[in-house]
Amino acid sequence: MHTCLFVIDAQESFRQRTDWNAALAAQYLTHQNALVDGAKAQGMQIVRIVHSQGANEVANPFSEASGGLQPLAGLVQFRAAATFVKSRHSALVGTDLQVWLTENHMRKIIVSGIRTEQCCETTTRHASDLGWEVDFVVDATLTFDMIQPDGTTLRAADIKSRTATVLHQRFARVCTVQQALAA
Repeated sequence: MHTCLFVIDAQESFRQRTDWNAALAAQYLTHQNALVDGAKAQGMQIVRIVHSQGANEVANPFSEASGGLQPLAGLVQFRAAATFVKSRHSALVGTDLQVWLTENHMRKIIVSGIRTEQCCETTTRHASDLGWEVDFVVDATLTFDMIQPDGTTLRAADIKSRTATVLHQRFARVCTVQQALAA
């Protein structure tokens, strides 16, 4: 099999943020867990990607000292074929992920994780530009409401819709969990 699943930044760091939304997280975990379980059933390689950035102190949710780098509570357990710790938005910057993909003859990447418009989208664009075929499983990504420059709220659902729109048929095939697993 030449397809692997990326589980990007599905870690406790986000639960420590003020914009954490438990209802959105529960919906995300339902889809993320179905995708992981389906990938495991197919014998697909699953790659865990963790975001670590800033000072290694308890107050920094993206540091080892905070405990935030642990898998998100509620995420189904899986044995990662590889784990990469990144400090940039793209999982392909500053890690050996590109080498691992090449050495393992991966041709297709299925992207899932946290945050939809940030690390998931950036990794998708980067992987596509490097020549990989990418499926972006929008329902297995999570993001949160954001405040726009004019002070109004941009809802998480609108962020996901925008991300799906700009990626689809340009950088990735935007699909559901079922479509990703069927391919």
